[in-house]
Amino acid sequence: MAATAAASNHRVALPILCLLIALSGILLTRAELPRFAHPSKDDGSLSLLVLGDWGRNGDYNQSEVAFQMGIIGEKLEVDFVISTGDNFYDRGLKGTEDPEFEESFSKIYTAPSLQKEWYSVLGNHDYRGDVEAQLSPILKKMDNRWICLRSFIVDTEIVEFFFVDTTPFVDKYFNDPEDEIYDWKAILPRRKYLSNLLKEFDSALKDSNAKWKIVVGHHTLKSAGSHGDTQELHHQLLPILEENKVDFYLNGHDHCLQHISSTNSPLQYFTSGGGSKAWRGDINWMDPKELKFYYDGQGFMSLQINPSQANFTFFDIFGNILHQWSSTKPLLHSTI
Repeated sequence: MAATAAASNHRVALPILCLLIALSGILLTRAELPRFAHPSKDDGSLSLLVLGDWGRNGDYNQSEVAFQMGIIGEKLEVDFVISTGDNFYDRGLKGTEDPEFEESFSKIYTAPSLQKEWYSVLGNHDYRGDVEAQLSPILKKMDNRWICLRSFIVDTEIVEFFFVDTTPFVDKYFNDPEDEIYDWKAILPRRKYLSNLLKEFDSALKDSNAKWKIVVGHHTLKSAGSHGDTQELHHQLLPILEENKVDFYLNGHDHCLQHISSTNSPLQYFTSGGGSKAWRGDINWMDPKELKFYYDGQGFMSLQINPSQANFTFFDIFGNILHQWSSTKPLLHSTI
């Protein structure tokens, strides 16, 4: 009977052991996005600026935009800056010693109010240079504001910002790069990279308990500008945003300022790609129910947010307010 009992216990224990091994494998192989904690102000609010498509040695009104950012940044007491990519034109950085980093960043955004963290994603032009240089901690030693990764999270308690690397999603950069060479060293095999990224991204959004969820990428999801909608992101990324009730998507890529709402979900789209060279007269008209604002010139955006309200404002190179929009959420009250 002892032998029979032992055999029975073995039959029961074996499936359990296999299950534990499988679960441990999931835990070991599940990667998590890098996370930065950035506290909000004492009153629970947060202020920041959003800028994209900027690095041109101060040309194309980049310096003028930077000057106004300094003024607005002081008024709003900004906590940090978000860069939506295409940080250095025309082909990213050549290496960590490339003078472009100082000429287009450190020597341009010199205002005291802008001496805060710059959380930055990569754009397609950044992928035309040495990507690892732009991600290198060496740059942070040169200018401690600089924080640039492929995909990561900034947790400010009231809001979580999910930065996503959008360039590898776009087929034409692989299938029809024309005369450009892209730095795909850490991306290949591409299908595996994108699959892992989407799983990590979806998991992070599902785990989030933040009052607000904001996603930041370089490429457009919805746009009335030259590039229009990025179909690859529509098919692969947008369903995850909608399923996880993301509030706002911030991007660059189109060299303009725009605000687009969705008729299918509460998700709002904000393009801040006017950091330097803009494309005058370049607009593809959309449904006026969706296109709330479009400006084909240089400028930037601010976001002031607290647990119950988010305020977006677009500015031009003279500091004029071009467009304002607000969203509210109810405060939860205790029943005790």
